[in-house]
Amino acid sequence: MPNEHSLSIWGLIANASLLVQLVMALLFLASVVSWVMIIQRGMYQRKARAKYLSFEKQFWSGIDLNQLYRQSNGKTGKDAVDGVENIFRAGFKEFMRLRSQSSADSDAVMEGCQRAMRVALAREEEKLEQHLPFLASVASVSPYIGLFGTVWGIMNSFRGLANVHQATLATVAPGISEALVATAMGLFAAIPAVLAYNRFSARAEVMENQYQTFAEEFSAILHRQVHSKQVSS
Repeated sequence: MPNEHSLSIWGLIANASLLVQLVMALLFLASVVSWVMIIQRGMYQRKARAKYLSFEKQFWSGIDLNQLYRQSNGKTGKDAVDGVENIFRAGFKEFMRLRSQSSADSDAVMEGCQRAMRVALAREEEKLEQHLPFLASVASVSPYIGLFGTVWGIMNSFRGLANVHQATLATVAPGISEALVATAMGLFAAIPAVLAYNRFSARAEVMENQYQTFAEEFSAILHRQVHSKQVSS
């Protein structure tokens, strides 16, 4: 008859078959990596949100764009340019470069600025969505990996009954219990991953929409500037 220690969680894991132990180790590793990415994503998106609000407030305060661009160039370390400010820098840098060329007309200037901002926007979107595919994979695959370990463990448990003259609940309980631990670990890895994926995906989508809105508004400001210069000249 199995003792109390053998039916504990650690006892079930230690007494499981090698394949089931490998499944449990894989799920444990996936869970640890998922939590690392969840913490990293949470910190990055919170930081990106704070930087967006700070830069937007400064941008719409009426500050001169040349001064704002010079300030962003001087930022390093923890205050390094990131997020929406990268979009601003890319667009304004291209705007200044093209406007300094006498041969460039207003349409060419605006096309170049918008292209530069689109590239910067795509890079920022990649940053916001980093690690999310892994979380989605863990969320969708972990239950099936755990189920595979459970099926394998139950198969071994019933195969062991062939060598027993009288099958009782006490005989099959340890094998079935250790197999069910694999399913539990699969759910343990999947549930936080799916919750985090849904939350961070929604946040990333909101931030991406805000970045796109800023790019369009900034493009309109540059459009007015380049055409006002053309009219005055």
